[in-house]
Amino acid sequence: MGAVHAVPFSQTDIAYDPRTLLKCMYGCSDWGKLHTCPSRPGTPSMTEYRDMFSRYRWGIVVHAHDKHTTQRVSYELERQAFLAGYPLAFSLSDCGLCKTCAGYTEEPCRFPQKARPAFHSVGINVFETAHRLGLPLSPLREKDDEQNWYAAVFVE
Repeated sequence: MGAVHAVPFSQTDIAYDPRTLLKCMYGCSDWGKLHTCPSRPGTPSMTEYRDMFSRYRWGIVVHAHDKHTTQRVSYELERQAFLAGYPLAFSLSDCGLCKTCAGYTEEPCRFPQKARPAFHSVGINVFETAHRLGLPLSPLREKDDEQNWYAAVFVE
């Protein structure tokens, strides 16, 4: 479907770490603005997210070089899993459905049925998880370095 990798994972491959919230709070210019941001009212805490996601036993990590591909592929995998009898399948991807998130203008989300939180915004260390799965991920050193984007689909 356009991803570089689609790798199955088990729950033990997922590196939970609530410190990811610090990177959101103090490293992201979108903090408090996007509808899928962990700073939005009503968003579960890191502990609640971990409790929810730790109930899954397996899923698929999607790797691509752009955000839109990871989101499109992960959402399609979530849909296929749902149709195959996994009604609680859920994808995590850095939302990029709209050119500008409606959260910037305090309007309701345009695609609430498809918007998903980012892998890291729910307390998952994407770097450690990617490394556990043998996938490439390192900090960008130059503006033009090739980016690695990740999404996950928690299936069962």
